Amino acid sequence: MINIITLWHGIYIYFYSLMSFKFPKEEKLKSKKLIQKIFEEGAAVSKFPLKMLYLPNHAANGVKLKVGVAVPKKNFKSAVHRNKIKRLLRESYRLHKDKIFNKTEGSYALLFLYLGKEIPDYKDIEENMLALFERLLKRLNNEENAE
Repeated sequence: MINIITLWHGIYIYFYSLMSFKFPKEEKLKSKKLIQKIFEEGAAVSKFPLKMLYLPNHAANGVKLKVGVAVPKKNFKSAVHRNKIKRLLRESYRLHKDKIFNKTEGSYALLFLYLGKEIPDYKDIEENMLALFERLLKRLNNEENAE
């Protein structure tokens, strides 16, 4: 992907980005079998009020990450509030996925859970998401070094 930025005197700067900030259909975690497998066999990393379950995805067809988000109905009865929190989670992931995408080898299925009882601000979600990514990368590096 090449973005061209034009400056005042017709000077062109070419900016190469390694990945786009889109959240395409291929990256969305929709398989009920895979979601069930994540809950049963996956490992977890948490930074309250977020929890990320992850599992190596060996059946990925060229997709490095499959991501899903969930907000429990028990904590938020209103679908409007649950959907708002899910939108915040997806947006935070979309904008910061390059921090994990470019630093991991292999393919993973990720599931983000929101465990809090209050509707968060985007800033809080973003900070916790970045902390989750750091913890995940540390854990994956430790697992690779242990092998």
